[in-house]
Amino acid sequence: MAQSIDKPPFFDGDHYAHWKTKMKFFLKSRDYKLWDIVEDGPFVPQRSKAKWSADDRKKMELNCKALHILFCAFGPSIYEKMSSCESAKEVWDKLEVTYEGTDEVKETKIGLLTLEYENFKMDPEENIEKMFDRFSTITNGLKGYGEVIPEEKLVRKLIYSLPESWDSKRTAIIEAKNLKTLKLDELMGSLLTHQIMKKNKEDEKKREEIRAMGEKKIKGLDINASAMALKSSTCHHEDSSEEDSEDEEMAYLFNKFTRFMKRKMEKSKHESMKKMKDSHKSKKEGIIF
Repeated sequence: MAQSIDKPPFFDGDHYAHWKTKMKFFLKSRDYKLWDIVEDGPFVPQRSKAKWSADDRKKMELNCKALHILFCAFGPSIYEKMSSCESAKEVWDKLEVTYEGTDEVKETKIGLLTLEYENFKMDPEENIEKMFDRFSTITNGLKGYGEVIPEEKLVRKLIYSLPESWDSKRTAIIEAKNLKTLKLDELMGSLLTHQIMKKNKEDEKKREEIRAMGEKKIKGLDINASAMALKSSTCHHEDSSEEDSEDEEMAYLFNKFTRFMKRKMEKSKHESMKKMKDSHKSKKEGIIF
């Protein structure tokens, strides 16, 4: 949800560095003297209230306004911790120690962020947007602790943080641009444009590979289909040959069986005729006797 520009940035204990920057500019936008009271205070008049000068009263009013803005920005738990403070400066310093630590802790954090900055490299699988977000987190963290890095150094750091796959683009930028005057936003725009073109080429290459694989697969299917057809034709021819061979064998056996039965029938007929002759002969001989 967007926050109204009339309300101070809300703080509930998280992301203090971000809130701190927002609150600083919010106070300045209302009245630059409000920030002076927070940064340079606390102002405590050295005389009794009855003897305050106009300047004393003005400074006390500014302190109350700044204190009111800070209190209105806090969630319940933060307000409970800060409600006993009587000046905006006291609140600000207490927040610094609570959420940033003592000077020793700050130095440790600055050292860690500096090490991250010095070792910063773009990951091979990382896109430009994510790389820049990670880079900004480090540099903004350092800025929050008062360590401001000149833009020229930031530009050079980003250029030389690119991986080998970006060598050609890095060389082109170095040769075509004046790194002393090149803005960080301009560099980012150039890198993003190159990233889009690079991705389009990679996508086109993948499409060509997929197309080639598809054509190869179709060709393979045609070859397989031809082979299957040839095999089917061969098998059909072999089956036909086998069937013809079986038919010939059956015909041969049938003819052989027919001849066998014919011989057997002729033999049986011959034997029957012989018996009839013998029987007839015997009858004749019986009559003579």
